[in-house]
Order: sequence, then C-alpha cells, then structure tokens
Amino acid sequence: GSDDIIAGNVSKYIVLPAGYCGQPKKGHLVFDACFESGNLGRVDHVTEFEYDLFIRPDTCNPRFRVWFNFTVENVKESQ
Repeated sequence: GSDDIIAGNVSKYIVLPAGYCGQPKKGHLVFDACFESGNLGRVDHVTEFEYDLFIRPDTCNPRFRVWFNFTVENVKESQ
C-alpha cells in the first residue's frame, strides 16, 4: 500500500502499461531519481497521462514530503 516504506530511489525506471510486451516506445516514460537529492521512490502507471508518484521522506524529517526532485525522459509531443 501507499504506507509502505520506500527505501531507495527509482533509477532509469521505464513505466510500461499493464500487459504491454515489447520494447519501450516514445511516450513510455523513464523516471530517474538516482542522484544526490533525488527522492522519487516508486511510480505506478494509471493511464497514458496519469501516474501515481511516491516521494521518499526527507532524511532529517521523515514526517514530511514537501519537495521532489527527479527527471522524466522519453515523452512524446503533447503528453
């Protein structure tokens, strides 16, 4: 569930639709937070235009998630 502890950052994580088989194509987003201050712990695909993002808590203040830092690649036009 969403209350699970997220221990690490996603690293060049390709989000594919459920049931999709084959090579990723344009529009299959690639999330990356594997760098200093990155804090994206998990990504769930909802629809082509909607994703649930789970941000890891701040190291010094685990009660709050007030900032985010990650990259997104492989977007297609008007996505």
